[in-house]
Amino acid sequence: MAPAQVIRLHPDDSVLIARASLPPGLAVTDGVTTVDRIPAGHKVAIKPIAQGEPIKRYGQIIGFATQPIAPGQHVHTQNCGMGDFSKDYAYGVDVKPVPNFDLPATFDGIRRPDGRVATRNYIGILTSVNCSAHVAGLVADVFKKNPFTGENPLADFPNVDGVVALTHKTGCGMTQDEPLALLRRTLGGYARHVNFSNVIVLGLGCEVNQIGGLMQEQRLAGRLRAMDIQEVGGTRKTVEAGVAFVKEALADANKVKREAVPASELTVALQCGGSDGYSGVSANPALGAASDLLVRHGGTVILSETPETYGAEHLLTRRAVSREVGEKLVGLMRWWEEYTSREGAEMNANPSPGNKAGGLTTILEKSLGAMAKAGSTNLVDVLRYAEPVTKKGFVFMDTPGYDPVAATGQVAGGANLVCFTTGRGSVFGCKPAPSIKLATNTPMYKRMEDDMDVNCGTILEGEESVQECGQRIFDLILKTASGQPTKSESFDFGGAEFAPWVLGATM
Repeated sequence: MAPAQVIRLHPDDSVLIARASLPPGLAVTDGVTTVDRIPAGHKVAIKPIAQGEPIKRYGQIIGFATQPIAPGQHVHTQNCGMGDFSKDYAYGVDVKPVPNFDLPATFDGIRRPDGRVATRNYIGILTSVNCSAHVAGLVADVFKKNPFTGENPLADFPNVDGVVALTHKTGCGMTQDEPLALLRRTLGGYARHVNFSNVIVLGLGCEVNQIGGLMQEQRLAGRLRAMDIQEVGGTRKTVEAGVAFVKEALADANKVKREAVPASELTVALQCGGSDGYSGVSANPALGAASDLLVRHGGTVILSETPETYGAEHLLTRRAVSREVGEKLVGLMRWWEEYTSREGAEMNANPSPGNKAGGLTTILEKSLGAMAKAGSTNLVDVLRYAEPVTKKGFVFMDTPGYDPVAATGQVAGGANLVCFTTGRGSVFGCKPAPSIKLATNTPMYKRMEDDMDVNCGTILEGEESVQECGQRIFDLILKTASGQPTKSESFDFGGAEFAPWVLGATM
């Protein structure tokens, strides 16, 4: 039997979601016929909604009617807006035991000498400042495979996944307080990342972010090779020195071998980008089911994008293992309210135009769907941007909603794999961590199949349940962690997407 033309997510909802574009005059439920054309992924009212009355999806408030809405009408930006409402944080009331599986899943990982486990084996070139970015790129390019001739400088080193330069646009013209500390925390996280066997950091020499200060603050002495272009003697000499270091490191880096390790060694960054009205129905809850499986196997998942959790944080505080953890999350929301107000913006500036075209109306609606990626387990910790993740289970990290910046913080915190859901079709990678792309709907998956690893549109079509799709995602996580390349890796994504969060004025 064909699935219904609309999706009901909760008995208390005042709207339904269109599986496909619905014409006017179509009966969608008992006594309700569409008045307008309802685009795919968008909302149709199923009861009268008075002006000022809450509009509900997922059984939660996603906005308020800005004018009277009749049953059958299209519900979107023309008649739904933000409004204030009280939230019951109810710290910890939904905390429950999370039993681990008796036989933990395993994957083939790379055990480092310090005991940590990698999913990939890269040599990294970091930069202290934008002024050294081009030189870092010149070093990495020496070891890049030529897509036209097939020439591969790393052919003799099959256990090395690549040499990657991670460059950025800052490092100078900045204040020496929180903006500098945040950049150094991010670079320190990458310098220590388990997926790097060796790391060089290249500086110019006169920048605010001095390499000596970075190494001292982040305790990186002995972990990386540092070079200043001015001290080495310019571009050519620095490139030669960088290339010599990489050549020296390759033989040792190639000695690694994969071995069976428990899934508890995985830390997975949860991301969404280019979301649509189906994100909170298919890909996000399926990733949430996979997240629950990983946590029960002893692993860790990181939910981020604080502005895209705004309005739904009261559902996470209920899962906080302590009041302190819950209050840290609420404190982040207050900071973001003050930050956006200070910058002359508002939290509802997110969703993006593409999100709205896909059916998401307010940040409240987007947040409720986005948080589904984190499944249902307890919230064990709340971290600042790029802080090291030290606890097993579900943790939250403060980041902007902008995907490259958010994922950069998560990987700096220790994520050794990324799962990224998308409805509109985002292309993305995040070296040194492999990125799995999850499509919310079948038409986009088929259109962009070269970029998408998993089609979660099967849920919308009734071909599998959320749990079945979640199991499929979890199985792919283990295969990817064992070395199976992702679609984004086939295109060599992941270097240009390195984007540390820039705070404060550029001077």
